[in-house]
Amino acid sequence: MSTSSREIAGAPCWVSLMARDTAASQRFYSDLLDWEFRPSRLGVGFSVAFHEGAPVAGIGALTEDIDVPVAWTPYFAVDDADVTAARIVERGATMAVGPLAFGIGRAGLAADPAGAVFGFWQGSVIPDWSVGRGSAPAWLELRTRDVLAASTFYGQVFDWAGDRPGACVASFEHDRVVLRHGSATVARVSGEALEGASDDAARPRWQVHFPVPDLDEAIGIANRTGGGTASPVHVSRTSRWVDLVDAEGARFAVVTPQDRSA
Repeated sequence: MSTSSREIAGAPCWVSLMARDTAASQRFYSDLLDWEFRPSRLGVGFSVAFHEGAPVAGIGALTEDIDVPVAWTPYFAVDDADVTAARIVERGATMAVGPLAFGIGRAGLAADPAGAVFGFWQGSVIPDWSVGRGSAPAWLELRTRDVLAASTFYGQVFDWAGDRPGACVASFEHDRVVLRHGSATVARVSGEALEGASDDAARPRWQVHFPVPDLDEAIGIANRTGGGTASPVHVSRTSRWVDLVDAEGARFAVVTPQDRSA
């Protein structure tokens, strides 16, 4: 069962890891997040991760002609892939791949003006996949230097003005921009202090946060299976999370609810 990207245009509709060694990536995430993998309708080299029978994320194989880093990438639903690609280029960003036909739809991969990589998708989407629900990512976060510039760019590309029924709405809240689809918070744009950080930590990027039942256990598994931690453990009133890297260096985060009884 599927629905159309037009029905949720502007909202995150999927996340995918582009990896050099997909077999090694599958082993890592199976151990860490208890995922199982099945072939994808997108063709050879693509697989879908499931958790407790529900689709969670995709893994695809990077080829030599695709000059993008090994990374987790969010995809946003769009009405028209060609119109979206034109908007991206018109606003000073870079189209890296596509739009290209992939089985049940069309996809593009781009980098925003600050260099953060994201994707977009026109076609059938999984109706029960939604950020913040079930085994799907708990949240998506763009970490960048200029929150206003970034939110303006994405708002214009994906029409985050809320002018039509079902559209996403972006609003400033404290020092960040929060994107909501209906009543659900699906993404955030934050101005983390990237200056002074080293290497990949200084690169503006979209960060995918996956839910786990036990944060400390997840950290131990990552360290034992070729990955590692990339930040201290962060604590808020409602949750604890930490940035990790997988065996190929792709950054992501795992998050668990805060134990209020402690």
